[in-house]
Amino acid sequence: MKTVIQIILTVAIIILGYLCYESINRPIEFKKEYKTRSEAVIQRLKDIREAQVAYKSVHNRYTGSFDTLINFVKTDSLQLVKKEGSLTDSMLNEGMTEVKALALGIISRDTIPVSVLDSLFSKTYPIDSLRYVPFTENEQFEMGSGIVTTGSGVKVKVFEAKVHNNIYLNGLEKQEIINLSDKTQKLERYPGLKVGSLDETNNNAGNWE
Repeated sequence: MKTVIQIILTVAIIILGYLCYESINRPIEFKKEYKTRSEAVIQRLKDIREAQVAYKSVHNRYTGSFDTLINFVKTDSLQLVKKEGSLTDSMLNEGMTEVKALALGIISRDTIPVSVLDSLFSKTYPIDSLRYVPFTENEQFEMGSGIVTTGSGVKVKVFEAKVHNNIYLNGLEKQEIINLSDKTQKLERYPGLKVGSLDETNNNAGNWE
């Protein structure tokens, strides 16, 4: 009987020790995986922002369609200025301006078309994956565009791309995800990662910045 009790106590101690270890280790593992996933998602949101800014520079508006944005990056071009020559300090001291130097042929400025994909990213960049949230099975970012009227009556074109914590953190400890979302909601912030805004003008800032 004494031996049985000892065995039961030993098992109970092992189980209790494991539970204590898990209670300590679980938040640590969550933070580690959260950091890895959030960094990848943030980089993708930055890429979306860069593509949107380029799109607006050509079309004078943002787009709420990933099909349109991706096609733009794959097939369109940006007009870049190729500069040759420069003004020396002595030229500047003598009152030489760039306008005069251009007229005299001392310097030249040519506008050349450059592929959007090559200009912003690289030929090997997986542009077709721009819409997809990293660490998910083809879940897509929510994206939209619109116009916000400021307090002074100025109409500003805006866009927004975002993903909820529940999406890109799916598969991790559920209670930790709930705690993270509750914390941000109490601060009246979006419970996830987001760039830009459809409700205010924020210069296309990300909510991690």
